[in-house]
Amino acid sequence: MGTPAQRMVAEQLRPNGVTDERVLDVMGSIPREEFLPHRARRHAYEDRALAIECGQTISQPLVVALMTQAAAPREDEVALEVGAGSGYQAAVLSRLCRAVITIEREPALAEHASETLRRLGFENVEVAVADGSLGWPSRAPYDVILVAAAASGVPQALIDELADGGRMVIPVVTGADEPQDLRLYVRRGDEVTYRSLFPVVFVPLRTGGG
Repeated sequence: MGTPAQRMVAEQLRPNGVTDERVLDVMGSIPREEFLPHRARRHAYEDRALAIECGQTISQPLVVALMTQAAAPREDEVALEVGAGSGYQAAVLSRLCRAVITIEREPALAEHASETLRRLGFENVEVAVADGSLGWPSRAPYDVILVAAAASGVPQALIDELADGGRMVIPVVTGADEPQDLRLYVRRGDEVTYRSLFPVVFVPLRTGGG
């Protein structure tokens, strides 16, 4: 039967468009329950988003897998994640990239994510407390940027921090009562283009001091 994570891969990810074997292998090896509050751990492998602390959520496994697959991270690349949350997406990226910087504006969440990642041996992840809409310029440019919160407009700072050939996956608000549009942005030289992937529902990207 395999582990719960392996069953998740077989039952939720493979049948629904996740074809990247590296992504499937990584998500089948990471104990997702370790990134959840104790009260939610029995739901860790269900096909839905789950509440964590500070009013935030951990995305459903399929969305994590499809976002990661779209960004196509490679082992020699550096990734930036905006919205660390529990640290689960950063853990997935860390097994696919050389280094990951993940930004979280809630200090309590950042501390917990950092502790979880360290305890589980994800040593190539740096957790920073900051306004994620500003990116993390000291380590830019990034080959991969994943944004786990919905932006009303794509932050220019994140566009600026994309490397040549870099890919950014970000949910963009299109209307007050509409699902958000998950987009893949790609930089080629000075040109940045995007294509829509599928509709999603994420918590809003908070900017500034609020």
